[in-house]
Amino acid sequence: MSFKIELDHIGIATPSLEGNSFFKLLGLGDAGTEEVVTEKVKVGFFDTDNSARIELLKPTSEDSPIAKFMDKRGPGIHHICFRVQGIEDIAKRLKEAGVQLINEEPRMGAHHCKVVFIHPKSTGGVLVELSEKVSHE
Repeated sequence: MSFKIELDHIGIATPSLEGNSFFKLLGLGDAGTEEVVTEKVKVGFFDTDNSARIELLKPTSEDSPIAKFMDKRGPGIHHICFRVQGIEDIAKRLKEAGVQLINEEPRMGAHHCKVVFIHPKSTGGVLVELSEKVSHE
């Protein structure tokens, strides 16, 4: 079984979205901000020329996963995200193979996407997000 997978974005935990002008200076296109209430995070995206993005993650609550991450490790790379098609089938296949999923069922994330997170214990130490765009038809 073959699935189409592309790099979607690299998530970076940060205490402030306003202080990250480096990405603008680098020439990346500012794609705006969005709050993901369920994850207790505000995200800012910067577009690259090959459609992958940089996602800045600012916690909106002290008990958010991003705040907890920064308490342990400080600001920096939080996760890598792959754009997929058939997220439910992929999550099911990974779970059946013994891969540890943080959320076994896709849930809504930023930019109208269904997301599944894979625990770093199953990926060599990197938090991996799978993301599938939900069509608005």
